[in-house]
Amino acid sequence: MIEIKNVSKSYVKNKKSVDDLNLEIKDGEIFGFLGPNGAGKTTTIKMITGILQIDEGDILIDGKSITKEPVEAKKLFGFVPDSPDMFLKLKGIEYLNFMADIYEVPNNIRKQRIEELTKKFEIYNDLNNEIESYSHGMRQKIVLCGAILNNPKNWILDEPMTGLDPQSSYDLKEMMREHAKNNNCVFFSTHVLEVAERLCDRVGIINKGKLIFVGTLEEMRAKLQENKSLEELFLEITKNEDNI
Repeated sequence: MIEIKNVSKSYVKNKKSVDDLNLEIKDGEIFGFLGPNGAGKTTTIKMITGILQIDEGDILIDGKSITKEPVEAKKLFGFVPDSPDMFLKLKGIEYLNFMADIYEVPNNIRKQRIEELTKKFEIYNDLNNEIESYSHGMRQKIVLCGAILNNPKNWILDEPMTGLDPQSSYDLKEMMREHAKNNNCVFFSTHVLEVAERLCDRVGIINKGKLIFVGTLEEMRAKLQENKSLEELFLEITKNEDNI
């Protein structure tokens, strides 16, 4: 479970990029975090994961505060950032072993997990190559494998399907469903609203730093009294947020 409590963040004085955000992502659900460019999605995710300091409020990961107990909290989630361009000089296998070392994955389990995940995402035969030689999609896959290598309870994914081929995108969505089905938490942001519509149990929409809707697609349709797609409802909400 992820609990965001009265969280605010400003990059510029007197202008909040995230403004008094309150949100609870429950175990057993896939939660989609939606919003236009610059709405505050990535800033929120970076605060959840401890990359950015929180100006006001707090965030709890399974009851552990990311501000007061950062090491304990960070052990409880796997994170895929919005860019996979990291540790480019490492070989794929070196990166995965590095991630396994950080999360103290035993040697016998890490070997099994690395083989299982990299074969699923079809990068097993490229593990001895440096990540800088990988395509964007391959880099996305290696980061995904590293994030879930230790099978964390909470998955935090920022645009996780960007650059993935259709098979890998399908496999990831199935893995997300299975992870939530096992009473775990999946929190992800996406601009692909068709994916969110098919995949999410609930969605939250943020615009100009403020959360303007949280709920199911059915609840959104009932609130707007319109039977439209998530894409159409999203556009209507973000353009006419005062009516929500």
